[in-house]
Amino acid sequence: MALTIPMKITMHMLLFAFFLTFASAGRMLSKSGQEQDLMVFKYHNGPLLTGKISINLIWYGKFSPSQKAIIADFITSLSSSTHSSQVIQPSVATWWKNIEKYYTSIKSKKPSTLQLCLGHQILDENYSLGKSLKMQQIEQLAATGDQMNAINIVLTSSDVAVEGFCSSKCGTHGSLRSKTATVRGKSPKFAYIWVGNSETQCPGQCAWPFHQPTYGPQSPPLVAPNNDVGLDGMIINLASLLAGTVTNPFGNGYFQGPADAPLEAAAACPGIYGKGAYPGYAGELKVDATTGASYNAHGSDARKYLLPAIYDPLTSTCSTLV
Repeated sequence: MALTIPMKITMHMLLFAFFLTFASAGRMLSKSGQEQDLMVFKYHNGPLLTGKISINLIWYGKFSPSQKAIIADFITSLSSSTHSSQVIQPSVATWWKNIEKYYTSIKSKKPSTLQLCLGHQILDENYSLGKSLKMQQIEQLAATGDQMNAINIVLTSSDVAVEGFCSSKCGTHGSLRSKTATVRGKSPKFAYIWVGNSETQCPGQCAWPFHQPTYGPQSPPLVAPNNDVGLDGMIINLASLLAGTVTNPFGNGYFQGPADAPLEAAAACPGIYGKGAYPGYAGELKVDATTGASYNAHGSDARKYLLPAIYDPLTSTCSTLV
């Protein structure tokens, strides 16, 4: 059975989680041992993704060439090979290096490593399953990619409705049992992610801070770094889900709270993109002098991105690039 972990990152949920984190910390002493344990971000002894992992993109619906390039460039920017003097800092690769702390903090004789690379891209421009999808159909699409040493990412266009989209989540990640590969006579699991384009359906919930928030404190929206509110919003959600996928791929890795509603590596730092962030304010960010766009990371092909803070397991703080 697939393990699906919803990422509830609508604006009102972000604010609720933000307040809950600090409110709970103040009540820690009055809680039972079990309740205290739920508030701690910890490792639950399950496997993390290791070795060389291909990230396959499954495009469902209509996406322009420039939209595909925005996401593909983000994936290639994660690689340490792009972390060089030719890439302006702070970079996407530097942001991703925070994930290495989750691997080095595990006490083992043989340190684990992870190498991500852009794999295949699968196009489904004719909406083979229609324009209204259940999560079971998302899993069906995810299974069209490689089923071993892979993360298959399903990206749905702005005119595709997905079960729970906008009402409870902007994306999700989980794992499926492979039907095409075997290891020592057993079918291994592979990870998948789904992210929807919220440009026309719920930008105030899933594309904040590039759109006026639907709930909570109202502040002017920021200019999207790639001039595409829907795609730049997808990047934020994809980055958060990717961080959660590699550190908690099968539901028993790193997370805070209950296993059926976990706060993971990026989800544990809701609404934080730069120093000084608070509910309704993304933090102190870099601003492009020409376009006025806000960002905090440089990627490949001279692109800029806004990426969420990562929870640092060594310092128990939310780490930002700027």
